[in-house]
Amino acid sequence: MRLIGLAVALTLCLTLAPLAAEAQQQPAGKVYRIGLLVSGSESSHQSRIEAFRQGLRVLGYVEGHHIAVEYRYAEGRTDRFPDLAAELVALKVDVIVTSSNPAALAAKKATRTIPIVFASANDPVVTGLVASLARPGGNVTGLTNLSSELGGKRLELLKEAFPKVTRVAYLSIPQNLGAGEVKAGAQALGLQLQSLSVRTSRDFDGAFEAALRERAHALMTSPGPVLNTHRTRIVDFAMKNRLPAIYPDSEFVNAGGLMSYAPNLPDLWRRAATFVDRILKGTKPADLPVEQPTKFELVINLKTAKALGLTIPQTLLLRADRVIQ
Repeated sequence: MRLIGLAVALTLCLTLAPLAAEAQQQPAGKVYRIGLLVSGSESSHQSRIEAFRQGLRVLGYVEGHHIAVEYRYAEGRTDRFPDLAAELVALKVDVIVTSSNPAALAAKKATRTIPIVFASANDPVVTGLVASLARPGGNVTGLTNLSSELGGKRLELLKEAFPKVTRVAYLSIPQNLGAGEVKAGAQALGLQLQSLSVRTSRDFDGAFEAALRERAHALMTSPGPVLNTHRTRIVDFAMKNRLPAIYPDSEFVNAGGLMSYAPNLPDLWRRAATFVDRILKGTKPADLPVEQPTKFELVINLKTAKALGLTIPQTLLLRADRVIQ
C-alpha cells in the first residue's frame, strides 16, 4: 500500500509540476507590458498590428487583462526611433516588438536587457541585429522578410506583364540592401534602371520629376519606412502619369496600386506573437532562431489596370494569389 501511495504521489507531482512552472512563469495578476515600435503610422500598419494582436489573442492574451501595449509610431521619420525607443525602455516594458531594421537597431542600442522581437526585418545578420539566423545571440530575434532578395523577382513580373517596358524608375531608400539584386535583375532583363533615392517626404517631388524627365515606362519601389508611410502619394503619382508599377507590399495594391509581390506581412506579424509568448514564458531571445517567410503573395489590382488602360496577361492572372476586381 505504501508503494501504491508513493506511486500516486509521484504521479501527481509529475502531473502538477508543469502547471506549477507555468504559474510561476505567469504570476497571478501579472500584466505584461509590450512596447510596439512602428516605422510608419497607425493607418499604414493597421493590418499588421491587428494580425499581431490576433496572434496574441489566439495564445490566450487579452489586451487590458493579461497584457498592456504601448504604441509608438515614427510616422516614416527614422530619426525619431532613438527617442521612441528610449521612451519604451523608460517604461520598463517586458518586451519590445519592432517593424523594421531601423526600429530594431534603435531599440537594440537603447537596451541590452529588454528582449526585442523584429516582426519584419531585412538581412538581420548583415545589418548587425543578430549574430546569425540560427543563433541570434544577445537580446534580439524575430522574423526576416527577405526583401533584399525579391527585387529581381519583382522586375521579372513587371517585364512579364509589360514586355515593351525598357526604362524603370526605381524609388528606394538610401542604403537599400536590395539595390545589388535589383541592378543585376535589370541587367539580365535588358532594362534601363533609374535609381531615385528618397530619404524624407521632401524628396518625393524631385524624384517624381526626375522619373518623368527621363520618361520612365514603369515604376518600382523598394521597402522602407518613408515609402510605406507615403504609399498613397506614390500610388497617386503612378496613376496620374499612367505608369504601370510593382510594389513590395500588398498594402500599396489595396491603396490602388497595380501589382505587388511580397511576403505576407500580416502573417509575419502574427507569428511575431509566438516569439513574444515564448519570451514572456522564460525563453531567451538568444535561444530563438530567426524565422523566414513561408507565404509569398502576388497581388494584382484589375480595377487599376482598367483605369490605366492596361491588359494583364492571363498567364499572370492565373498565378496571382489575389486579384482585386
